[in-house]
Amino acid sequence: MKLGIVGLPNVGKSTLFNAITQAGAESANYPFCTIEPNVGVVSVPDERLEKLRELYDSKKIVPTAIEFCDIAGLVRGASKGEGLGNKFLSHIREVDAIVHVVRCFEDGNVVHVDGSVDPLRDIETINLELIFSDIEILDRRIQKSTKAAKADKSVAAEVEFLKEIMAVLEDGKCVRTMDFSEDQKTFVDSLNLLTSKPVIYATNVSEDDLADEGENNAYVAKVREFAATENAEVVVVCAQIEAEIAELDTEEEKKEFLETLGLEQSGLDKLIKSSYALLGLISYLTAGPQEVRAWTIKVGTKAPAAGGKIHSDIERGFIRAETIAFNDLVQVGTMTAAKEKGLVRLEGKEYVVKDGDVILFRFNV
Repeated sequence: MKLGIVGLPNVGKSTLFNAITQAGAESANYPFCTIEPNVGVVSVPDERLEKLRELYDSKKIVPTAIEFCDIAGLVRGASKGEGLGNKFLSHIREVDAIVHVVRCFEDGNVVHVDGSVDPLRDIETINLELIFSDIEILDRRIQKSTKAAKADKSVAAEVEFLKEIMAVLEDGKCVRTMDFSEDQKTFVDSLNLLTSKPVIYATNVSEDDLADEGENNAYVAKVREFAATENAEVVVVCAQIEAEIAELDTEEEKKEFLETLGLEQSGLDKLIKSSYALLGLISYLTAGPQEVRAWTIKVGTKAPAAGGKIHSDIERGFIRAETIAFNDLVQVGTMTAAKEKGLVRLEGKEYVVKDGDVILFRFNV
């Protein structure tokens, strides 16, 4: 999974990126300090893996991972090439979802590119640039399909559908605000429009607003209200606090630090949970003496396709999946005890894998 961190210059993008990936992207109080997208790979925290390692006495743990890309700051006119616009737009096409960092704190020492803090204006600035870019792409597609429709009448319905999307964009709205059938969604995905990508608005607040999840922050309230119109997620983070967490050496120290702030989880944990929910993702688990491992799949994935994440041979030669729920396995303590109690199920090709399933695939090629 690839998430692109975007936002206006000086909203805390690179500070947040550095903190959650510890990849060391340059962070400075001026626009465009991030010119190429810095990339960092982050392991997805999953407490279930450690418990399985203890049960199986496994040699190692292999968590699933998320790739974060810190993409250059955007200014008005980016869709026409202003600032680093064209680079920004090409990089953002490559991500699965967008983490849009929005400044929701006042600080006279940190300059704002527009001179004042206004999260809805900032969101609109970026969304409009993405909309302008999508309009250009859609306009070319409509012209091409209109010509094709003269020779093939079946293409006429596609042209009408494209015009419906164009009307929404010209109204200043993002494609993700639209409702589609499964077939329509597949077609829209093939267009790779920027405004159809799922979004998490990361509201960057001061430390004082973090403990209550920004409940008393008027800026955050406005972002939440706007996000609801787009079916987008909102996560409250403090980039500065995340930076301090990143400097701690052990998980125990990080946990203690969070507790002193009255927090149950870090901003990174919140971002990961939101991205999984937004993209409809779950994890199933495999375990053995060599390793325990998490595998990320889409909600609704059937057993053969889930096995295909490990190796294509498993999907091709799938016979069955020996499956047990993680909680059931932990409760009884061993796979032998689980089988004696009838908790291990033999699932076939139509089985839809669930989050936390511990699976052993049987296959033959």
